[in-house]
Amino acid sequence: MAPRKIIIDTDPGQDDAVAILLALGSPEDIDLLGITAVAGNVPLELTQKNARIVCELANRADVKVFAGCDKPMGRTLVTAENVHGKTGLDGPPMVDPTMPLQEQHGVDFIIETLRAHPAGTVTLVPIGPLTNIGEAFSKAPDIIEKVQEIVLMGGAYFEVGNVTPAAEFNIYVDPEAADIVFKSGVPITAMPLDVTHKVLTTQDRVDAFAALKTEVGRMVAAWTHFFERFDMEKYGSAGAPLHDPCTIAYLIDPTLFTGRNINVEIEVQSDLTRGMTVADWWRVTDRPANTYFVGDVDADRFYTLLTERLARL
Repeated sequence: MAPRKIIIDTDPGQDDAVAILLALGSPEDIDLLGITAVAGNVPLELTQKNARIVCELANRADVKVFAGCDKPMGRTLVTAENVHGKTGLDGPPMVDPTMPLQEQHGVDFIIETLRAHPAGTVTLVPIGPLTNIGEAFSKAPDIIEKVQEIVLMGGAYFEVGNVTPAAEFNIYVDPEAADIVFKSGVPITAMPLDVTHKVLTTQDRVDAFAALKTEVGRMVAAWTHFFERFDMEKYGSAGAPLHDPCTIAYLIDPTLFTGRNINVEIEVQSDLTRGMTVADWWRVTDRPANTYFVGDVDADRFYTLLTERLARL
């Protein structure tokens, strides 16, 4: 089978960085057409820079990185330096990237790429706020029917919220964009907190990254060690959820995951629950299913795959 053509839309973030590396380490499965950066974990100036740092770490300066939207569609930007540090990739020392940032706007790259490819051949992988995707769908609705699938990290049901009592960060930052995406009719696979909280960076898993004795292994171990301190204190867990790589792992081996085809709506009005993914897990409404909402994962197989692929870089 030919590698899956994808665009990663991202706000790196240590876990975003690992997701990008997993994609770059899996050329037989993933054909990365480009990376679009969005404001989220940190402002756009840093997310586009971080995406290029990660590509250079993998010796892939040929990957095209585009800067997208610097703020949500209708709200003030909320960031997460308290989790990811002031750079978004705090932890190990880093050098500034030398590979160029593409001049084209990320939203225009998404539109142009989907128009240039046959329908059903390009998958969008948003692992940050959905601003770039929402803007692309609003600006060029003709591309919506051309998207093969959207595999995103975002939302929650049983795990409820991680930035408010009701909302997961990526959806909360730009609920209007998320609303556009979930109502688009594109096939969606969602990796919510319900599944990402089951892939914890336990000590033995972080040690396995370090044991690769490569620069990638060293950096991933350092990033995850920094990243996990916040969630371990917050949840009292043995490690932190490695959220974003779940999307790429699903594209490589969907048998790692199980979920349900259900209806998901986004709350955009309520001050109390804004950004909530109202997931009809028990199918108590007659609203049609629009999302494959993932609920479980084989975490040991996930980390085996991740470590094996990172070892290639």
